[in-house]
Amino acid sequence: MSVQESIQRKLESELQPQHLEVVNESHMHSVPANSETHFKVAVVSEAFEGMRKVARHQRMYQILADELKGPVHALALHTYSPEEWQEKFGQVPDSPNCLGGSKHDKAEH
Repeated sequence: MSVQESIQRKLESELQPQHLEVVNESHMHSVPANSETHFKVAVVSEAFEGMRKVARHQRMYQILADELKGPVHALALHTYSPEEWQEKFGQVPDSPNCLGGSKHDKAEH
């Protein structure tokens, strides 16, 4: 099972989301081809109602603890209650371009 599939299955099981996007953004970073190290995750779940953003992210880190200990280097988390998701018109923000590592060095030259 891929890391992306593992993330998706765990979040589906634990949060029963109304909407879930797990996007491998590793290709946007200075990593080898076919890496699974950087992900953007958008989750809409009733489980987040009444929770502050920090508590939501802590819950996500708890669910994905094994992935974060191993292959996953970075998670861009977008966590919403169903009401918040409607207010956002069902849109997840775009991730910024990575300028870290060797890409940063190239950008300066």
